[in-house]
Amino acid sequence: MIKKHLITCSVILVLFIISKLFIFSVPDKKPLKNSGAISTFTNFLAGVKPVEEQMNFADEKIPLHNAKVNRKIRHSIWKHHVAHPEPANLQAKAKKWFPVIVPILRAYGIPEDFKYIPLLESGLNNRSVSPKGAAGFWQFMPQTAREYGLRVGKRRDERLNVRKSTIAACKYIKELYAQFDSWTLAAAAYNAGSPRVQHAINRKNGGNYYYMRLNRETGTYVYKLLAIKQAVKKSEEQHAYDTEYSLMRPLQTLAAAN
Repeated sequence: MIKKHLITCSVILVLFIISKLFIFSVPDKKPLKNSGAISTFTNFLAGVKPVEEQMNFADEKIPLHNAKVNRKIRHSIWKHHVAHPEPANLQAKAKKWFPVIVPILRAYGIPEDFKYIPLLESGLNNRSVSPKGAAGFWQFMPQTAREYGLRVGKRRDERLNVRKSTIAACKYIKELYAQFDSWTLAAAAYNAGSPRVQHAINRKNGGNYYYMRLNRETGTYVYKLLAIKQAVKKSEEQHAYDTEYSLMRPLQTLAAAN
């Protein structure tokens, strides 16, 4: 009799231990802390994967097949989206000043994508002055500005003149392109200076900006230009859609909504 009780107790004990192990083996379904932010970031990146036919700088190809390059572009677009959640402000500035800048770029044979440089450098604020002394839309340092024909003094500073500073920028960019035979490298050298970019070119990277080892600011410079380009284009598309939608007659609007 005692033996039967012992067997029964042993079976109950084993079942109890198994049930505890099963309970602790079930994964915790509670959401991780900050999982909402992580999910938002992941979803955003998933939605902004660059398309090779759409993403380029000055019609120069981007090696989007490279996972690192692809990730850096998407991350740059995400960062710009967070820093500038209201692209309408960018669009308003672009609408005001691009008609002044773009014809000058074209006259000097500079690709239109370079219009995004003053948007990145100064936010299209011709009164912008950096702590180092760079000023104007194109953020010229005093000495560089003088080299390209701008007057810089206490009474007169032509770096603040949009047309004259854009002409000077075109001259500078053309020289950089003549040196590197690449608009992408010309943009990078606009930020870092030609000696630094030249020093970074070697056999391994073949003079391809996206594979070069540069300082952090210059290494992300073109990625930032691409992010701004995409933001402005999306804003233009949205504005065009909103305008077309607002001009519809009531019945057309209902049909479009359905």
